Amino acid sequence: MSRYLLPLALLLLGGCATSTPQAFYQLPAPAAQLPANAAGPAVLLGPLQLADYLQRENLMQRQSDQRLSVSASGRWAGSLQDDIGNLLLATLATHLHSSDLALYPDRIGFSAQAQIILNISRLDSGPQQPAVLEARWRLLDARGQQRAGDLLQLREEHDGSLESQVAAQGRLVERLGQRLAEAMQKLPAGG
Repeated sequence: MSRYLLPLALLLLGGCATSTPQAFYQLPAPAAQLPANAAGPAVLLGPLQLADYLQRENLMQRQSDQRLSVSASGRWAGSLQDDIGNLLLATLATHLHSSDLALYPDRIGFSAQAQIILNISRLDSGPQQPAVLEARWRLLDARGQQRAGDLLQLREEHDGSLESQVAAQGRLVERLGQRLAEAMQKLPAGG
């Protein structure tokens, strides 16, 4: 019996030795920082919905318009949805000069002047594919009436490395946040 265990143990150890090392990624923090006590509008961001394929630990790599593959070595260092929400909040805070923002569903005791409902249907890239973000958003006033909305696609080039791809995806999320802030700034005073 023991003569079978040694080869099995060596086979298992050999399999472990050839596994690909994992690298963990987060979307980058926004470039600009918000000054303390900014008094811009109160905004509720969310619900924020991500496409099913984005709700996984491994980074997805775009191979063609129809084909994605799971990255063998790249993983998200946490929840991509939380990273996107936090990056959008920081971008909105900077562009709206507001520290009065909340991420849905954390709205208890929060009285919003506006709400942004967001659905991200695509956020990916590949070694040979640019980073692409596709999203649909709606901007509601304090009474729940839709004041603006859009379906957009943004693209960003990168050098092909996973780190560059994640940085490009982060820039796309920031650009989305800038667009949302511009729409918010067009709302009449008082929502």
